[in-house]
Amino acid sequence: MTKIAIVTGSIRPGRQSLTVARWVKSFADQRTDAEFEIVDIADFQLPVWDEAVPPSMAPGTQPHSKAWSSRMDEFDGYIFVVSEYNHSITGALKNAIDYLKPELQNKAAGFVSYGSASGARAVEHLRGILSELQVAHVRNTVLLSLFADFENFSVFAPTEPAVASVDPMLDQVLTWTRAMEAVRAGQFTLAEVAA
Repeated sequence: MTKIAIVTGSIRPGRQSLTVARWVKSFADQRTDAEFEIVDIADFQLPVWDEAVPPSMAPGTQPHSKAWSSRMDEFDGYIFVVSEYNHSITGALKNAIDYLKPELQNKAAGFVSYGSASGARAVEHLRGILSELQVAHVRNTVLLSLFADFENFSVFAPTEPAVASVDPMLDQVLTWTRAMEAVRAGQFTLAEVAA
Protein backbone atom coordinates (compact mmCIF):
# COMPACT_ATOMS: atom_id res chain seq x y z
CA MET A 1 0.00 0.00 0.00
CA THR A 2 1.11 3.58 -0.65
CA LYS A 3 2.91 5.09 2.33
CA ILE A 4 2.89 8.80 3.13
CA ALA A 5 5.04 10.46 5.78
CA ILE A 6 3.74 13.46 7.69
CA VAL A 7 7.03 15.21 8.44
CA THR A 8 7.33 17.72 11.26
CA GLY A 9 9.22 20.90 10.44
CA SER A 10 10.37 22.12 13.83
CA ILE A 11 12.37 20.76 16.75
CA ARG A 12 12.22 23.61 19.27
CA PRO A 13 10.63 23.28 22.73
CA GLY A 14 7.00 24.41 22.68
CA ARG A 15 6.66 23.81 18.95
CA GLN A 16 3.24 23.34 17.33
CA SER A 17 4.58 21.15 14.52
CA LEU A 18 3.89 17.82 16.20
CA THR A 19 0.40 18.95 17.31
CA VAL A 20 -0.44 19.98 13.75
CA ALA A 21 1.02 16.75 12.35
CA ARG A 22 -1.19 14.70 14.67
CA TRP A 23 -4.21 16.75 13.57
CA VAL A 24 -3.44 16.05 9.89
CA LYS A 25 -2.99 12.36 10.67
CA SER A 26 -6.45 12.26 12.30
CA PHE A 27 -7.92 13.13 8.87
CA ALA A 28 -5.54 10.87 6.97
CA ASP A 29 -6.39 7.89 9.18
CA GLN A 30 -10.00 8.07 7.98
CA ARG A 31 -8.82 7.14 4.49
CA THR A 32 -8.31 3.63 3.14
CA ASP A 33 -6.23 4.53 0.07
CA ALA A 34 -2.85 4.90 1.84
CA GLU A 35 -1.00 4.46 5.11
CA PHE A 36 0.14 7.60 6.93
CA GLU A 37 2.86 7.90 9.56
CA ILE A 38 4.28 10.85 11.45
CA VAL A 39 8.03 11.27 11.05
CA ASP A 40 9.31 13.69 13.67
CA ILE A 41 12.63 15.24 12.67
CA ALA A 42 13.35 15.88 16.36
CA ASP A 43 13.73 12.12 16.87
CA PHE A 44 16.81 12.04 14.63
CA GLN A 45 18.87 14.72 16.41
CA LEU A 46 20.55 15.71 13.15
CA PRO A 47 23.59 17.97 13.52
CA VAL A 48 24.16 20.68 10.94
CA TRP A 49 24.82 18.71 7.76
CA ASP A 50 28.19 17.05 8.31
CA GLU A 51 28.87 14.73 5.39
CA ALA A 52 31.97 15.03 3.21
CA VAL A 53 30.05 14.86 -0.08
CA PRO A 54 26.50 15.81 -1.09
CA PRO A 55 23.82 13.10 -1.01
CA SER A 56 23.48 13.44 -4.80
CA MET A 57 27.02 12.04 -5.11
CA ALA A 58 27.10 9.36 -2.40
CA PRO A 59 25.03 8.06 0.51
CA GLY A 60 25.73 9.48 3.95
CA THR A 61 28.28 7.73 6.11
CA GLN A 62 27.34 8.97 9.60
CA PRO A 63 24.94 6.83 11.69
CA HIS A 64 22.44 9.71 11.97
CA SER A 65 22.60 10.25 8.19
CA LYS A 66 21.91 6.59 7.51
CA ALA A 67 19.02 6.42 9.98
CA TRP A 68 17.35 9.55 8.56
CA SER A 69 17.91 8.49 4.95
CA SER A 70 16.56 5.00 5.58
CA ARG A 71 13.45 6.33 7.31
CA MET A 72 12.59 8.82 4.58
CA ASP A 73 13.27 6.27 1.85
CA GLU A 74 10.44 4.09 3.22
CA PHE A 75 7.78 6.45 1.90
CA ASP A 76 6.16 7.08 -1.48
CA GLY A 77 5.11 10.65 -0.67
CA TYR A 78 5.29 13.31 2.00
CA ILE A 79 3.27 15.97 3.78
CA PHE A 80 5.53 18.60 5.30
CA VAL A 81 4.26 20.50 8.34
CA VAL A 82 5.89 23.87 7.77
CA SER A 83 6.22 26.60 10.37
CA GLU A 84 7.34 30.00 9.13
CA TYR A 85 10.42 31.64 10.61
CA ASN A 86 11.74 34.91 9.15
CA HIS A 87 9.69 34.47 5.95
CA SER A 88 11.06 30.95 5.35
CA ILE A 89 11.22 27.40 6.66
CA THR A 90 12.99 26.51 9.88
CA GLY A 91 16.70 25.85 9.88
CA ALA A 92 15.95 22.39 11.29
CA LEU A 93 13.77 21.43 8.31
CA LYS A 94 16.24 22.82 5.76
CA ASN A 95 19.06 20.94 7.47
CA ALA A 96 17.08 17.69 7.49
CA ILE A 97 16.30 18.03 3.79
CA ASP A 98 19.95 18.76 3.00
CA TYR A 99 20.79 15.21 4.09
CA LEU A 100 18.54 13.81 1.35
CA LYS A 101 18.21 13.61 -2.40
CA PRO A 102 17.74 10.12 -3.90
CA GLU A 103 15.25 9.28 -1.13
CA LEU A 104 12.94 12.06 -2.32
CA GLN A 105 13.43 12.03 -6.09
CA ASN A 106 10.35 11.39 -8.21
CA LYS A 107 8.03 11.40 -5.23
CA ALA A 108 5.22 13.81 -4.32
CA ALA A 109 4.68 16.24 -1.46
CA GLY A 110 1.98 18.39 0.07
CA PHE A 111 2.12 21.10 2.71
CA VAL A 112 0.43 22.13 5.92
CA SER A 113 1.80 25.46 7.09
CA TYR A 114 1.33 27.93 9.89
CA GLY A 115 2.57 31.36 10.84
CA SER A 116 1.59 35.01 10.97
CA ALA A 117 1.01 34.89 7.19
CA SER A 118 -0.28 31.31 7.46
CA GLY A 119 3.17 29.99 6.55
CA ALA A 120 2.61 30.78 2.87
CA ARG A 121 6.05 32.34 2.42
CA ALA A 122 7.74 29.33 4.00
CA VAL A 123 5.88 26.99 1.65
CA GLU A 124 7.02 29.04 -1.34
CA HIS A 125 10.64 28.64 -0.23
CA LEU A 126 10.17 24.92 0.40
CA ARG A 127 8.68 24.49 -3.08
CA GLY A 128 11.93 25.79 -4.60
CA ILE A 129 14.03 23.44 -2.48
CA LEU A 130 11.89 20.42 -3.33
CA SER A 131 11.88 21.29 -7.03
CA GLU A 132 15.67 21.02 -6.99
CA LEU A 133 15.28 17.54 -5.48
CA GLN A 134 12.77 16.52 -8.19
CA VAL A 135 9.78 16.32 -5.87
CA ALA A 136 6.35 16.93 -7.41
CA HIS A 137 4.62 19.28 -4.98
CA VAL A 138 0.87 19.79 -5.11
CA ARG A 139 -1.05 23.04 -5.33
CA ASN A 140 -3.61 22.52 -2.55
CA THR A 141 -2.10 23.60 0.76
CA VAL A 142 -3.48 23.76 4.28
CA LEU A 143 -2.72 27.29 5.54
CA LEU A 144 -3.10 27.93 9.26
CA SER A 145 -3.04 31.45 10.66
CA LEU A 146 -1.51 32.14 14.06
CA PHE A 147 -4.25 34.78 14.46
CA ALA A 148 -7.26 32.63 13.49
CA ASP A 149 -6.28 28.99 14.04
CA PHE A 150 -4.42 29.32 17.35
CA GLU A 151 -5.87 30.76 20.55
CA ASN A 152 -3.42 33.20 22.15
CA PHE A 153 -0.93 32.12 19.47
CA SER A 154 -0.33 28.88 21.33
CA VAL A 155 -3.41 26.63 21.54
CA PHE A 156 -4.22 24.98 18.23
CA ALA A 157 -7.91 25.52 17.39
CA PRO A 158 -8.38 25.17 13.62
CA THR A 159 -11.20 27.07 11.95
CA GLU A 160 -13.70 25.54 9.53
CA PRO A 161 -11.85 26.78 6.41
CA ALA A 162 -8.68 25.10 7.70
CA VAL A 163 -10.51 21.86 8.39
CA ALA A 164 -12.14 21.97 4.94
CA SER A 165 -8.76 22.34 3.23
CA VAL A 166 -7.22 19.11 4.53
CA ASP A 167 -8.99 16.52 2.36
CA PRO A 168 -8.42 18.36 -0.94
CA MET A 169 -4.69 18.50 -0.13
CA LEU A 170 -4.65 14.80 0.77
CA ASP A 171 -6.50 13.97 -2.47
CA GLN A 172 -3.86 15.76 -4.55
CA VAL A 173 -0.97 14.22 -2.65
CA LEU A 174 -2.35 10.73 -3.25
CA THR A 175 -3.01 11.39 -6.95
CA TRP A 176 0.50 12.71 -7.53
CA THR A 177 2.10 10.06 -5.35
CA ARG A 178 0.55 7.36 -7.52
CA ALA A 179 1.64 9.15 -10.68
CA MET A 180 5.20 9.36 -9.39
CA GLU A 181 5.13 5.68 -8.39
CA ALA A 182 4.47 4.94 -12.07
CA VAL A 183 7.38 7.20 -13.05
CA ARG A 184 9.73 5.43 -10.64
CA ALA A 185 8.57 2.07 -11.99
CA GLY A 186 9.47 3.18 -15.53
CA GLN A 187 5.86 3.10 -16.77
CA PHE A 188 5.99 6.78 -17.79
CA THR A 189 8.56 9.48 -18.30
CA LEU A 190 8.20 12.80 -16.51
CA ALA A 191 7.38 14.39 -19.87
CA GLU A 192 4.49 11.96 -20.38
CA VAL A 193 3.11 12.64 -16.90
CA ALA A 194 3.26 16.40 -17.50
CA ALA A 195 1.57 16.12 -20.93
